[in-house]
Amino acid sequence: MGYRITLIPGDGIGPEITDVVKECIEATGVEIEWDIQEAGECAIEKYGTPIPEKTLKSIEENKVCLKAPLTTPVGSGFRSVNVYIRQHFNLYVCLRPFKFYEGVRSRYSNIDIIVIRENMEDLYAGIEFQQGNKETEELIDFIEKKIGKRINRDSGISIKPISITNSERIVRFAFEYARKNRRKKVTAIHKANIMKFTDGLFLDISRRVAHEYSDIEFEDKIVDNMAMQLVQKPELYDVLVCPNLYGDILSDLCAGLIGGLGLSPGANIGEDIAVFEATHGSAPKYKGLNRVNPSALLLAGIMMLDYIGESKRATKLEEALADVIKEGLYLTYDFRDPGDTNYVGTREMGRAIVEKVREKI
Repeated sequence: MGYRITLIPGDGIGPEITDVVKECIEATGVEIEWDIQEAGECAIEKYGTPIPEKTLKSIEENKVCLKAPLTTPVGSGFRSVNVYIRQHFNLYVCLRPFKFYEGVRSRYSNIDIIVIRENMEDLYAGIEFQQGNKETEELIDFIEKKIGKRINRDSGISIKPISITNSERIVRFAFEYARKNRRKKVTAIHKANIMKFTDGLFLDISRRVAHEYSDIEFEDKIVDNMAMQLVQKPELYDVLVCPNLYGDILSDLCAGLIGGLGLSPGANIGEDIAVFEATHGSAPKYKGLNRVNPSALLLAGIMMLDYIGESKRATKLEEALADVIKEGLYLTYDFRDPGDTNYVGTREMGRAIVEKVREKI
């Protein structure tokens, strides 16, 4: 059975890691027709928009997409294409696994944590009021009049919506994921001690849903305490379910536990569409240098294979990657200690993984 899958090679280092990952996935024998589409800076130059309609149509039709990193300028220019895609297709789940592989340079080992992040609301909903605008001044006046809270008139304002609907479906997804994957505990993350009507609502819904899953342990943690706990004793945690912003921040913390963003894949999942991606940036300074680690996008591809029902081949591919990392002979520079020049390029690491896959299939 063949699959038609949208492939977005992305910006910067995206195209070169995409080529390597394609070869690794194809080595498993899965029949995939890649529907190659553009997004990001390269699309702006050609179409005048970072996310052309033809790319959105491809994702809508194929239902599955593998996406390399895209460039988003900081503080100016277009908003994140990644966020736009999530909101456009109502991809309400951001699923990010963090797993330690033997041979990775890290202060930790035996890490296996899943972060499940709500994708649609919270401060990432994009409801903002620019400093100095008439609407912003009217909102400041409204807030002072209605609840007596004074806001400096030279402020910019962001709105943080947290709903019962979105909270319940992300928490339920977390428990269903835990049950399906034989996970033992779900931890809900919040700041309900301060934000009682938003984070407090998320916590209330989490507790309510938890009652329906008596086979899975449940607890909640305040987000700042959770950050400390993850650094001190990450082995105590299993599945974390988070509102949008906290999920983003804790995801990078967890990436630090396992060796960095170069080993951190992500999936954005809705009712019938899923987009799989590397979670690191496009690293334009390394473009074309055959230098960067392809593992994050490869791990995203492994998640994608599992999602489409090719779990056995996904497992073989992950085992091949793990073997290459453990053996340590064909690894990119980021796996090495500073100053160690005994590393290989992106393509060479990819070829080593392909050889391991062929031994296993």
